[in-house]
Amino acid sequence: MAVTSNASPVSRLGQINKSGDADALFLKTFSGEIITTFETASVILDRHFVRTITSGKSAQFPVLGEAGAKYHTPGASILEGDNAYLSQIAAAEKVITIDDLLIAATFIANIDEAKNHYDVRAEYANKLGYALANAWDKRGLQVGILNARSAATITGQAGGTVLNKGATVATTASVLAAALFEAAASLDNKNVPADGRVAFLRPEQYYLLVQAKDAINKDWGGQGAYSDGTVFRVAGIEIVKTINLPSTNISAVTGEKNTYSGDFTNTVALVQHRSAIGTVKLMDLAFESEYQIVHQGTLMVAKYAMGTGPLRPESSVEISKTAP
Repeated sequence: MAVTSNASPVSRLGQINKSGDADALFLKTFSGEIITTFETASVILDRHFVRTITSGKSAQFPVLGEAGAKYHTPGASILEGDNAYLSQIAAAEKVITIDDLLIAATFIANIDEAKNHYDVRAEYANKLGYALANAWDKRGLQVGILNARSAATITGQAGGTVLNKGATVATTASVLAAALFEAAASLDNKNVPADGRVAFLRPEQYYLLVQAKDAINKDWGGQGAYSDGTVFRVAGIEIVKTINLPSTNISAVTGEKNTYSGDFTNTVALVQHRSAIGTVKLMDLAFESEYQIVHQGTLMVAKYAMGTGPLRPESSVEISKTAP
């Protein structure tokens, strides 16, 4: 029997309601994979303040000092200034500016996709998602360390803390564990809440702690598993492994509106409370796709516009291998 016309597939998996763009749903799946990968890869996403704005170039974060207390003399007016019953609470502000639009993009040629024997879009989605997540994490961790090196925001209150423990803190588990306890004590002394503390370590130092039996021994209050290579908490601090903790002298990059640059060659760990730093989002993570006839392929772009900056220096502690 002769074929008299072109055959059309009955079902197009990428169409919405059997009409329109045959790739519409495929592209949405790709976008969803980017968001999922971004959220999975980022270690600072839910460990600091994140604020979304609908317009503007920056956001203001008010910072308040502490109130005082005084015994009341019977009959004395609380409103009389010379009695000093009324606390004068100091105030300051931190302004975080939106950086330029950050993008991760790729291009898939039609001919290459036709020849390929596996779904390349899912793999590219992971790459774009990781690129954006890593960029955000790197800047956030750099800000956290710079925050630990900063003076107090409010006059008379505490600034950040840098613990110079010498080179062995990067190579000896017991020294590193002791430094984490010292960091916890420093935060305690500055009235930083215990809940929400986290320590960011590179894989080398993370696995040092795993091998420190006291850090994971339940008889000593440790949390972790030697067999799984995990350590959950030390001194009440959540331990997070990341490859994005800076280890070099980093220069400023065009497009950055906040300060991320600094010398991090001696940084071993960052301990901080979630109140230490903040991120302002103007444009949250989004995805765009465009088929380009002139190039015979599809351009895919993942993007966001946000900025990260310091909030409370007293909430950050840097552990350094600089000599005491």
